[in-house]
Amino acid sequence: MNQFGLTFHHIGLALRQDGDAITFLKGLNYEIGEQVFDPEQNVHLRLCTSSNAPAVEIITPGEGDGPLTPILKKYDQLFYHSCYETQDLEKSLESLEEASLRVLPVSPPTPAILFGGRKVSFHTITGFGLIEILEP
Repeated sequence: MNQFGLTFHHIGLALRQDGDAITFLKGLNYEIGEQVFDPEQNVHLRLCTSSNAPAVEIITPGEGDGPLTPILKKYDQLFYHSCYETQDLEKSLESLEEASLRVLPVSPPTPAILFGGRKVSFHTITGFGLIEILEP
């Protein structure tokens, strides 16, 4: 285990529409997960997995404004977050701060439909970017 207690889980891809991304990932032999709607975030989510490549979460907007609104105003598509699993959120956050990393909370732990109700939270690490942390 690393000093932060974090294990890579997936990378998040924001898109206006997911058709071309699905075609591309299928061509790379990814298994394309079922799309689910998360009303808490107002987004449609789909986890795509591969036996020999990192998992990709495809995120498309719901109706109206949501967390993708500012991203998709500037970009048609963007890998915008990486996700890591932890067994102990508080300990992981403390370890990041002990390493002199500036960690800014973006959203508190919230049950995620895509992950069977497991809690996810988002944090910005200055000098690295947006991370999602998935709890047990």
